[in-house]
Amino acid sequence: MTTSWSRATYEAIAAVLADTDDGLTGKEIGVLLQTLCMDDPLPHASKRDRLAEAFIARHNTDKGDPKRIITFIVHAMEPVRYRDRPELFTLRQDRLNERLAFVGLHVNREGRVAKGPRAATLDEATRIATSVRDELRRRRAHEEVLRYCSVEVLKEAHFHACLEATKSIFDRLRSMTGLRGDGANLVDATLALGQSGAPLLAINSLATQTERDEQTGLVNLVKGLNGMFRNPVAHDPRLNRTITEDELLEVINVVSMVHRRLDGARHI
Repeated sequence: MTTSWSRATYEAIAAVLADTDDGLTGKEIGVLLQTLCMDDPLPHASKRDRLAEAFIARHNTDKGDPKRIITFIVHAMEPVRYRDRPELFTLRQDRLNERLAFVGLHVNREGRVAKGPRAATLDEATRIATSVRDELRRRRAHEEVLRYCSVEVLKEAHFHACLEATKSIFDRLRSMTGLRGDGANLVDATLALGQSGAPLLAINSLATQTERDEQTGLVNLVKGLNGMFRNPVAHDPRLNRTITEDELLEVINVVSMVHRRLDGARHI
């Protein structure tokens, strides 16, 4: 028999499935409860409280057996529901797995609930449930990168996530300077020292040779990202270019570092 769950577990799962922004709607919750013949003790409460109380009521009816709640999760995570928003499936899957790790379960790619390693601590739950999204959060990826590629990451579209991440640098350079260029020309126009030694954006005081070398290093780094990742990804068909999870994480790490240097840049 499946091990009984605590109230905190039910509340945590309900918080994911009934999240204000990314959870099931009140109507969807009502339909699922009715379909699975589950009581709805608090139909007028907030979505989270409503679903948590429905789970706990069923827990009491079934004498601690969580099988009906597992069935609810499976119905809520049925892949066909997400055919138009695959990124929402991945988002809910990730969040559920962080909670289900504490009872030795996880939601797989088919939307089924399967056995997995059991976590006893937050660190263990993080390691067990780690996805690319979780790893980016752990590495504190810059918010500007995530603003451009978070949907592609959730869709597990690594090819396009890599493209959008690198594009974010050039869009930010345009935003910070008002210029309209792109690629290496834009980098030169905004960051390169040039003959005057005064770029539009400086990441330091440029007072010493070391600082000027650092500025030039950033120019070369951004150009390298453009040449190594953005151009090939933009020009090659997706089927001919595979971006692994590790490669995507490495690209986003470097792009995040560039954005952090631009955070402290000053106009000259």
